[in-house]
Amino acid sequence: MTGYGLASASFTGVKYTVEIKSLNSKFLELSLKIPKTFSSKEFALRNECTKRIERGKISISIQAEYAEGATRAAIINQELLNSYYLQLKQISDNLGDRGTNLLGLAVGFPEVMQHEKGEASEDEWRGVYQVFEEALNNFENFRIDEGEVLKKDMIIRINHILSGIKSIEVQEPSRIEVVRDRLNHYLEQSIGKEHIDHNRLEQELIFYIDKLDITEEKIRLRSHCDYFLQALDDQDASGKKLGFISQEIGREINTLGSKANDALIQRLVVGMKEELEKIKEQLLNVL
Repeated sequence: MTGYGLASASFTGVKYTVEIKSLNSKFLELSLKIPKTFSSKEFALRNECTKRIERGKISISIQAEYAEGATRAAIINQELLNSYYLQLKQISDNLGDRGTNLLGLAVGFPEVMQHEKGEASEDEWRGVYQVFEEALNNFENFRIDEGEVLKKDMIIRINHILSGIKSIEVQEPSRIEVVRDRLNHYLEQSIGKEHIDHNRLEQELIFYIDKLDITEEKIRLRSHCDYFLQALDDQDASGKKLGFISQEIGREINTLGSKANDALIQRLVVGMKEELEKIKEQLLNVL
């Protein structure tokens, strides 16, 4: 959900620059900083953002840089300028700084330079709105490009999980033999080899191995991974939907680890968990 868009244009002696920034957020949080001459148009800007930006912490700034002639026509808010200057001078004296451009700094602060026009004309608003739409388009394109990068990364990580399933299947047959040898050794040490009822042992072994069987977990895990990849290609794919699928993937991976009873398989499971955690981190950036 991070994004950035910038656009600017000059007309009627003023250069307007629109900058849009976005950070992750579960909801749509809009923060607008616009010139007073366009304050009556704030609702229109918010309405367009609500339509086109689903969620995120959005910061929108519209700045106006006036040409030299327009600047001379500006009115200086002397009371505000004086307040800014005295505060800067006090801070400068406290820090022992010998700054000589305090007045220049104070003039650049918000609302010090005020223009006589109380409200912009419709022509000016149409021009500014076009710049705003251009910045918004650039912002959306930035998000799309970032989404493609995230998509490629998540595909790689899902494929790593699928490769982990194949590695588990290679190791799985030897796991059964290890369980069989372990039980035989335990019984020989406990009651002696000559007292072992091999028919009963086979029955118990089948029951025990059935509890350790991970076939269903592997099938479900593959299915969830395939569904995740399919959802990534869907036009209506959303971060919430992908998040729910990743939760199901996590459940199957955890079950594999708990039923594995094998050190190598558990290492493979840890690697799969690491890949899944990275996917979940990436999903925070998906709408």
